Amino acid sequence: MIMDFEGMPSRQIYHAITQTLIPRPVAWVLSENPDGDYNLAPFSFFTAITSNPPLLMLSVGRKPEGEFKDTRTNIEARKQFTVHIAHRELAPAMTETSRGLPHGESELDRIGLELVDFDGFAVPRLADCRIAMACELYDIQEIGAAPQTLVFGRIRQLYVDDAAAKLAEDGRFTVDAATVDPIGRLGGSEYVTFGEVLTIPRPE
Repeated sequence: MIMDFEGMPSRQIYHAITQTLIPRPVAWVLSENPDGDYNLAPFSFFTAITSNPPLLMLSVGRKPEGEFKDTRTNIEARKQFTVHIAHRELAPAMTETSRGLPHGESELDRIGLELVDFDGFAVPRLADCRIAMACELYDIQEIGAAPQTLVFGRIRQLYVDDAAAKLAEDGRFTVDAATVDPIGRLGGSEYVTFGEVLTIPRPE
């Protein structure tokens, strides 16, 4: 099957892309609401883009009414946010936080997850997540006809659960992916859970 995107409605293109660009990591983003509590939302249009400076990118759509989503509004206003990588047991809670709520209402009240301090950073992290990144706003760009917001975050600190963090024999930092047990986004309502690890050395 070949799909020609020329002239295709953007909603159909979205479904085609999300069904085929798989699996996608999910950024579970914690940002501060205006009243001081926190917004938590997942985004699967997400990736790392450079290590110098250390930047990641989120692509954030709009609410059905056309307003900015709280994540974008909060990050632009307060400049700091925390990105988490969720594991298998947190998939239901993460999916619940995609629910549309009135601006300023916290998803944390619905899922009951604990926050802990991210040492030296204004925004805390989820205690149950095995990976978290403390990020500062680097840039915001609007792109496309919708438009979509590209949020670029500079990673200031990285948290990895001690059970998953390792130092290799050559002194390099490594992460035991099986211990992290991350979930990936597929199309529709589907996620993929962690499976077999293939180790294939790169050519010299």
